[in-house]
Amino acid sequence: MKTLIVSTFLAIAGIATAPAVQAGETWRAAGFEQPESALFDAADRRIVVSNVVGNPGEADGNGYLSLLSMDGKVITRRWVGGMDAPKGMAISGGKLYAADITKVRVVDLASGKLVSSIDVPGAVFLNDMTADASGKVYVTDMLADTIYRIDGDKPELFVKDALLASPNGVFADGGRLIVASWGKGIKPDFSTAEPGGLLAVDLAGRKVTPLPGAQKFADLDGVIAIGGDIYATAYMTGTLYRYKAGGKPQAVAAFKPGSADIGTDGKKIFVPLMNEGEMAALKID
Repeated sequence: MKTLIVSTFLAIAGIATAPAVQAGETWRAAGFEQPESALFDAADRRIVVSNVVGNPGEADGNGYLSLLSMDGKVITRRWVGGMDAPKGMAISGGKLYAADITKVRVVDLASGKLVSSIDVPGAVFLNDMTADASGKVYVTDMLADTIYRIDGDKPELFVKDALLASPNGVFADGGRLIVASWGKGIKPDFSTAEPGGLLAVDLAGRKVTPLPGAQKFADLDGVIAIGGDIYATAYMTGTLYRYKAGGKPQAVAAFKPGSADIGTDGKKIFVPLMNEGEMAALKID
């Protein structure tokens, strides 16, 4: 996820290019400012969108969160301000957590008020977030091969491993985290010496395991799971991939470069189109 649009090939060796399923766009909403992440708020049946508004790594005070209805109508354009460059988000205990460079912002969902900021010691570039069934929150540090865990307002190092290879997207799936890796050797234009893939991190043992057949295929950004399927975006090409255990990642939709941290309500996938300032909703057939 970055502001520079980079053209690259959509066909990548080893990736199926004739998908058996297609993702159908059901609506698109415009007017956002570098929308980086979409999160479904199940309690209030709405979608929260983070807006970076400028350099993703600069503490400039420009970032904010928006609210969308489930049919793509803007509820509140500037719902919560006071942020720098908010990216991934998670919900736990009536609060929304947003990754913001080296801090995690905490918002009271009922009031829409920014109530606190959690400093994450040692953080370099916090990116995506997720919450497990027990309410613990996890946040990736893309430039440090690290995932932190936050219990209440206390951050701790959860796992640091070179296998994470620039972890971007993260999604709690039962007793594991699914991680979307951007790749190794990030260059100034955010291309990589070696593309990323999909991994799993066991919540109990903290072991990092590459998912078979889903390695070194794209610079991945967002990731979610719906049933037994894993979906991940490749920011550099705009491609949305689907992965089933035992198979290979399969392209199911293509956007312009800039598709970022996706969200889901279990039926649709919400895709931030960062470079276009838009949000798209897809229904998977």
